[in-house]
Amino acid sequence: MDAHFERRLLLSMNGQSSLQSLSPFKSPLQSPLKTSDRYIPFRSSLTVSNLHYQINTQTSMSPNQTCPTSPNKKRKYEHNQIGLGSGVTASETDLAVYRQLLQNTLLNTNVDSILNMSDVQNMNNQENCKTVSTKKSSINKENSSVSLSSTPIFRYCERVENTTSTSSLINKHHFTRSPLPNASVHLLYSPKKSIRRIPKVPYKVLDAPDLHDDFYLNLIDWSSSNVLSVGLGACVYLCNAQSNNVQLLCDLTHTQLPSGSGSQSSIVGSDTVTSVAWADWSNILAVGTNRGHVHIYDVTTQKRLQSMCKHTSRVGTLAWNDWTLCSGSRDRSIIEHEIRQQSAVHVFHGHTQEVCGLKWSPDKSILASGGNDNRLFLWSKSQPSQPLHSFNDHLAAVKAIAWSPHQHGLMASGGGTADRHIRFRSSLTCQTLNVCDTGSQVCQLVWSKNSPNELASTHGYSQNQIVVWKYPVMQPLAKLFGHQQRVLYLAMSPDGESIVTGAGDETLRFWNVFAKAKCVRNPDSKLNGLNRMR
Repeated sequence: MDAHFERRLLLSMNGQSSLQSLSPFKSPLQSPLKTSDRYIPFRSSLTVSNLHYQINTQTSMSPNQTCPTSPNKKRKYEHNQIGLGSGVTASETDLAVYRQLLQNTLLNTNVDSILNMSDVQNMNNQENCKTVSTKKSSINKENSSVSLSSTPIFRYCERVENTTSTSSLINKHHFTRSPLPNASVHLLYSPKKSIRRIPKVPYKVLDAPDLHDDFYLNLIDWSSSNVLSVGLGACVYLCNAQSNNVQLLCDLTHTQLPSGSGSQSSIVGSDTVTSVAWADWSNILAVGTNRGHVHIYDVTTQKRLQSMCKHTSRVGTLAWNDWTLCSGSRDRSIIEHEIRQQSAVHVFHGHTQEVCGLKWSPDKSILASGGNDNRLFLWSKSQPSQPLHSFNDHLAAVKAIAWSPHQHGLMASGGGTADRHIRFRSSLTCQTLNVCDTGSQVCQLVWSKNSPNELASTHGYSQNQIVVWKYPVMQPLAKLFGHQQRVLYLAMSPDGESIVTGAGDETLRFWNVFAKAKCVRNPDSKLNGLNRMR
């Protein structure tokens, strides 16, 4: 036999040509490594803490790659990693369940609910961060170019002896026919909560010239008939949110205005709009002016029904309660007007500076008022002479006031630039329930009509943003940006799904922030044919 036959055979197996020159300076050839399929892992030690292993959901970047992978490529990479090729689609929730099933089977994580998946992932991330930090400290300069993805998955560790008896380990899942463990079966049958995504971009933007940049005014309101009223300078405009038709309701530039003395004489002058508020029925609109007048308009006929001139300064806020209307003014008073009698019923005295916030409770029994004196008062309709309670914990003007339509007596109030806090109170116990630091001036607040644990707030200095909160943990679900100045005005649509915001940048922006209302069917309806079946 040829003496060089074995050498040529090894060269061909290593991919080299036998015709190449054999240099004596080259390293000696090594025989190919032999692999075996006889390795059987010991499954009882395959735990997350022993293996230090995590199923990565992010692609590892090469040293030459400087920019992260785009979301589309990342999602496509994940699909390919788990075997989902073209033509097969899966949601992010399904992918998370698939990865968790693998961990339950291979690593014995025993996660039986989708709600517990995030906790396990956070724990694994912390453990892997510690492992990676120890790896980096042990790698020398020569091996710094080697990526962490090449590290072995399995490691040696001390085996912990199981001291529990065999009889105590026998349970019901040992007798099931399913190849999956009991935790994985529960995971598959656990309810999947759909993730509601809040759009970060407004679905409609309108120009609003001459929209005042004044913190103490309330210049927009949304009626139950889906008509938006906006006070721009000396005019009030009506915008149909469905058809986008805009019409002028009134112009106070050149009109006859009643005098402040309440006599029958009239003067001719100009005035500006400082507040607007729709009545509980959709065709009546109240307009407050800079002169201290309150005008009542019929939107259907576009005529002024009456005017009330009881204030001596501007009317910055209005609040309806059936046939009565409360108006707050810079003259530090709150007047309750009876529309049918055309007279003032009650006068509330308590604030020492301008009143800038008024809101009735959902049952129309308690009136909350906030002012520039940093105080919040609760007034009873049956006892208007003195307030039920006063809160003095705000450090700035209290304009943002909102009552919860779901929990009786729950109210939220927000402070100005020096305060920046949202405080939740109970009108039943007159106690503060929760406090949240928002980091910026709180301008307006509104509770969701469809979800009992969500509310939205608009902010001024210095964020100029809209935040949707999760109550009572007060975690921000979404932060919406778009306005260039303070977001001073806020109103909610009649269906409770959208809000409109106005700012000093003279724009109105419409946002879809809240969930849709659940459809409740009436089983006793005559249109239900099942009731007539026998």
